[in-house]
Amino acid sequence: MCLTLAACGDSSKADDSSSKSGNSSSKSSESSSDSSDKSSLKNLKQIAGITATGELGKKPTIELANTPMTVADGSYAVLQKGDGKEVSADDRVCVQGIAVNVKDGSELDSTWEKNTPDCSWDLTSSQLNEAYKELFVGQKVNATIAIGVNDSNSAGTSYIMALTIVSAEPDPTKATGEEVKDVPSDLPKVTRAKDGKPSIDMNGYKGSDKLVVQPLIKGSGAKVEESSSVKVQYTGWLLDGTQFDSSWDKGTPTSFSLSQVIKGWTQGLAGQTVGSQVLLVVPPDLGYGSSATGSIPANSTLVFVVDILATY
Repeated sequence: MCLTLAACGDSSKADDSSSKSGNSSSKSSESSSDSSDKSSLKNLKQIAGITATGELGKKPTIELANTPMTVADGSYAVLQKGDGKEVSADDRVCVQGIAVNVKDGSELDSTWEKNTPDCSWDLTSSQLNEAYKELFVGQKVNATIAIGVNDSNSAGTSYIMALTIVSAEPDPTKATGEEVKDVPSDLPKVTRAKDGKPSIDMNGYKGSDKLVVQPLIKGSGAKVEESSSVKVQYTGWLLDGTQFDSSWDKGTPTSFSLSQVIKGWTQGLAGQTVGSQVLLVVPPDLGYGSSATGSIPANSTLVFVVDILATY
């Protein structure tokens, strides 16, 4: 079971080269499904007979009018109108979630107690269902939205995900932290265009048999964990300065789980923070080893410059 559709179904893939506030006054809000007509939602059914009560921005009480009930997979209802910032199509949305069993109305899971909101709802992602993008866009922070999950697991557990929007902000387009002043002089030299795209001078660098992780810009955002997914901009070069891949040249950042990429990326990005730019020197044993991969020869040491835009 998972608490959000993004976690269940928005499994962003890594690129082949790398693995590839609203008002908090004490008021409550209660409603059934939103009757607004959004044409992009026409293929989603609305859920009847479910309400949410409680102070906006805090864990709501979810009640089902009748149990047991059935829900269509992907059905929805807007249970509470928010009172904060309006969500835009450029935002990354973070939600707190409650899973409610539609068989008896019992709570199956919740992120509220441990304060672990899910921030995988990137409304700019092509992998997120367009109808769900439209469902979020125009809502306000502290809104609560119910989404039905008709699960096909062996237990047959169908449930409601009650998702409360706790933040909505666009991801940065490049590293946004403070420039690191004490970068070792014998490493490759990185310069950046106005838009943030990096260029590199190998500076006579001959590589390393160990992973080199050198922050060039130190961000102040969330810490990346080994189990995290990240959204990044990156460029990769061979030691002779040949560029073999770049998300910048493709015109869009890439997102992936750190469990999907080469070990040099997993080990090198874990512990770094959002807003950082990191220089990685990845020896062959933490890259592609003795296998040639695309334009990367066998036994290649790889040099990457990675801007960390988000983690979730």
